[in-house]
Amino acid sequence: MSELIVALDVQSREEAVARVKEIGEAVSFYKIGLELYTAEGPDVVKAVKDLGKKIFLDLKFHDIPRTVERAVKSGGKLGVDLMTIHACGGNAMIRAAADAAAEFGAAAPKILAVTLLTSMDQADLVDIGVAGRTPAEQVRSMARLAVASGADGLVSSPLEVGVLSKSLRKGTLFVTPGVRPANAELGDQKRVATPANAVRDGATHLVVGRPILCAPDPAAAAAAILAEMRGA
Repeated sequence: MSELIVALDVQSREEAVARVKEIGEAVSFYKIGLELYTAEGPDVVKAVKDLGKKIFLDLKFHDIPRTVERAVKSGGKLGVDLMTIHACGGNAMIRAAADAAAEFGAAAPKILAVTLLTSMDQADLVDIGVAGRTPAEQVRSMARLAVASGADGLVSSPLEVGVLSKSLRKGTLFVTPGVRPANAELGDQKRVATPANAVRDGATHLVVGRPILCAPDPAAAAAAILAEMRGA
């Protein structure tokens, strides 16, 4: 069954730990991204792991291959389960990340390639000089490159995961941010879908932040999303 990952988009280790405890046993997977990691560093990863949770370290590495290789090794030593890189870093960089992760054997973190940020649309592609492709075409191109170069999976919007899950190798992970329950605010996401639709399209992991963290009862909000996922 697809897994729910709660995005810990908070500003301190103390708040992160409090949120994990508040949500309780229903959720076993949490995302630590740039905001929280920059504020607290590896200590926040250790704090959440000490609560028995799995970690999606979402730092989106994009650098020369050697630097990314070393960064992945550092993440592996922390015991994280998923890590992100940017697919636009190219074949050599993706391969370096995959090879570094593989050194951890059975405990290896899975490498996820970001194809196109879910906050970006057609106008944004034009702004960065990719004028000849739609977002869906850009995602497919980056996805093929990433998987061929050794990435374990992809981060892409739920609007593209249906096509990708049918066209890429079996066992590829599909991690989808931009998941919003019906009637939830979009925030800064532009390409979104409901939890049920994302699961039906083949998403293996759904990343949800504000609809849970900003709910009056975060535990109940997480439980509702999990119920919708199971129903799908």
